[in-house]
Amino acid sequence: MLSTDYVTGSPNWLDLGSPDTAAAAQFYGAVLGWTFESAGPEAGGYGLLRQEGKTVGGLGPLTEEGASSAWMVYFKVPDADATAKAVERAGGTVRLEPFDVMDAGRMAQLTDPGGARFAIWQSAAFAGSEVVGTPGSLAWAELHSGDLNAALSFYGTLFGWRAQEFEMPGMKYTVLSTAEGKQEDASFGGVVTAREGQEPGWIPYFEVTDPDDVVSRAQGNGGSVVMPAADVPDVGRLAWLTDPFGATFAIIKSVEPAA
Repeated sequence: MLSTDYVTGSPNWLDLGSPDTAAAAQFYGAVLGWTFESAGPEAGGYGLLRQEGKTVGGLGPLTEEGASSAWMVYFKVPDADATAKAVERAGGTVRLEPFDVMDAGRMAQLTDPGGARFAIWQSAAFAGSEVVGTPGSLAWAELHSGDLNAALSFYGTLFGWRAQEFEMPGMKYTVLSTAEGKQEDASFGGVVTAREGQEPGWIPYFEVTDPDDVVSRAQGNGGSVVMPAADVPDVGRLAWLTDPFGATFAIIKSVEPAA
């Protein structure tokens, strides 16, 4: 399960690139209850998304040429430069070379061999999201890939992730765990085969208390429904949505773990 006790390979940050940050902040505020706080004039329009005062992610303008609005999941690393080199050796691409973000940490933007974009964060003054797994925060990170075996090999080499396959209704699902701790307790996300025509990528799931209400609010504020709210046995009730600018995200009301 997700935790803010971040270890190597765990998702410790995520942010949204948008062509209209003010409108995006308004949308997510109406749908998930977030507030937006600018990181200051030196941050180039970037700011922090907060849930009840706790930082859950970031929001900023699109910076890559030709980029479309999308969520980016970051994974903790002890050495961003070494990880970027390892990505290239494993067949991935470094889209943005490692650089320092003031005194907060060091990051890089990367693409895996299957075309899914992700980022890495080497923390300094800033460890990452202040809260996860609670309503309005990141609950799960899911990779949709055209080649599951290649993806598992790549990320396993990069982060030491462990993988465990489960039978789900109509499909097989692979749960990912960090290298540290008991495998079930260290799980943070999963990987599935991308649907035909679907672009490979990482999808963040945000915990909510009422998925159907969130779907309704998303539609009422210019968002779209990719997958209507549905119950998944032993997992929870979830839905897939896009914001007004096409960034895909998911919501889930997780099943309470057994005592």
